[in-house]
Formats: sequence, C-alpha cells, structure tokens
Amino acid sequence: MASSSLIISPRKLRSDVYSYSYQDDSNTPLVISVLASLIERSMVRNERISKNCSRALTKDVKDRVFDCHETPDMTIQSYLERIFKYTRAGPSVYVVAYVYIDRFCQANPGFRICARNVHRLLITTIMLASKYVEDMNYRNSYLARVGGLTTKELNKLEVELLFMMGFKLHVNVSVFESYCCHLEREVSIGGGYHIERTLRCAEEIKSRQNEHRRFSQVARIMF
Repeated sequence: MASSSLIISPRKLRSDVYSYSYQDDSNTPLVISVLASLIERSMVRNERISKNCSRALTKDVKDRVFDCHETPDMTIQSYLERIFKYTRAGPSVYVVAYVYIDRFCQANPGFRICARNVHRLLITTIMLASKYVEDMNYRNSYLARVGGLTTKELNKLEVELLFMMGFKLHVNVSVFESYCCHLEREVSIGGGYHIERTLRCAEEIKSRQNEHRRFSQVARIMF
C-alpha cells in the first residue's frame, strides 16, 4: 500500500508551491518527492539506454563535469531532504532548479543524468536557484558541506554550470507556471503510487549497487 506521506494530489502540490509556510518546520515541501521521482525515472531510463546502446556514450569531458569518483550512498529523495533540512529552501527553489536541470540537459545533449553525477548536479542547480529566487542565501562553503563537496569543487561546478547553460538563469512567471504544471501532471493520475514505486525502485537499485561494490571488494581481496 502506498505511504500516505507520498500520496500527493495536483491541488496539494500547487498549494504547497505557492503558499508554503516557512513557519512550519515539520513539513518537507511536497515538490521534493515529485522531483525525486522524475529524476529517479530519468536515471533508470538512461541506465536502460546505456545498456542497450551498441556504442559507448560520448567521452566528451564537458559531459562528465559533474561525475564523482565514488557514488554517494544516498537516494535522491534522501539527498533532497538533507538539502532542505540544512537550507530551508522553499518549494519555488526546487522548481527553478528543475528548470535549470532541463535547460542544462537541452544545451548539452551528450549529458546523461546517472548515479555518478546526479548529486552534484542537484546541489549546484539548487544553489543557483536559491541565489536567483531567495533574498537570503548561505555561503558556497556551507552548501558544499551540506552537499558533501569541498568549497573548491562547488565553486568550480557553479562556474561550469553557468557557462554550459549559457548563463540562462532568468525564469519568468509563464515558464515557472509551465514547469509547475508539468510537476502537477506527474501526480495527476495515480501520482502517489507512481512516486512511491519509483522511489522504491531507487532503493532497490541502490541496494544492488552496494552488493556489487561489496562483491568487488571481496574479489579484490581474494584475488
């Protein structure tokens, strides 16, 4: 049975985005679960494409700018919740970050969201979105600690993202509204079920990755 905390209606999502109360510290913005669902599904799709593709994906350095040496042992949902916990960034920040991710992917078609790059892409786009949307912001050094990076790494990723997006940071009302509508469509038909199913799949994928990593470590020790 779907968890009640993940059953989100389009009306609830819209209300949360447009009238979120910063005074209520107990509630995580609903958009976090929806965004996590969209990104997890994109990762699963990209993983399937890479397995079925006969040729290797592009080796262009710019398409691997967000790659990390070791994949963080944290789901997208947990990572976004951590960012919210330590930054209190409102729902509109995550919507704008979603806009930036989409613009970045469109401007760089060789880029594929995957487990190696998604966490760094998220913390960088959320940081830029927060600077664009909110009046008060944390220093890059603080956000780097929240995201599990060094300040130097996050500063570099910020510059890379800006150039690779062509500095297209402006999000007008109609664009913001269109992306909100897309998020609403994500939950318009059986949304709660789809979100939980996607997040549960993400947990299973992470579990398999951990098992593979442990097996590889044991194999290196034995051989």
